[in-house]
Amino acid sequence: MTKEDFVVHYPLLYHMAEADTWQSIRTLGLLSTSALLDLCGSVGEERRRIESQHRSQSTPLACGKYGTILIRDQKPMSDVALRKCLTSGMTPAEWYETLNRKVFFWVTEKRLNNMLGAYRGHEHMVLVLDSSKLLSRMSPSVTLSPINSGSARRKAAPRGSETFCSLQDYPFDVWRKKRRGVSNAIAELAVDWSVPDIEGLVIRIERRDQ
Repeated sequence: MTKEDFVVHYPLLYHMAEADTWQSIRTLGLLSTSALLDLCGSVGEERRRIESQHRSQSTPLACGKYGTILIRDQKPMSDVALRKCLTSGMTPAEWYETLNRKVFFWVTEKRLNNMLGAYRGHEHMVLVLDSSKLLSRMSPSVTLSPINSGSARRKAAPRGSETFCSLQDYPFDVWRKKRRGVSNAIAELAVDWSVPDIEGLVIRIERRDQ
């Protein structure tokens, strides 16, 4: 898949963040969980608990001059479900670590709304980004996934080291035919580690309470 093809099909990207976090995101960029742990100097058991284990609840993290940062829960996953769907010998801890090194974006508003629905009654801030600008700057760090990588319930889709593909290696036509259309051919776009200087990529900011 080329960058141009992606932009035609998915001109906008959507990132869901905690309400009232724009100023810190504007200053620090969008940081993955692992990048946040580095920023806050988290090590040892605290880091392992957040980065390598399932988070059943959102976790507050003390971060010096940046105050307390809330790291989102992983309620739609469990070790039991992951052991049934992980491939290539990957362990649940390795899967959590893989996800925690990425910043995630939905490629359609429908998928964003599904995620917001899981947090009904909780106000969020949604960043709507220009996909062309993000890819122009970050394409070497971008991967695509055909599944919601942060959800593993009953009959979860297989996943492992092959789940996240580079833009050029992503089998777009295969998934488009399998899922009968463009809207479901890609589930997520992820950027490794962080997206710095985010302000120039943002088209608009919305406050959403699904």
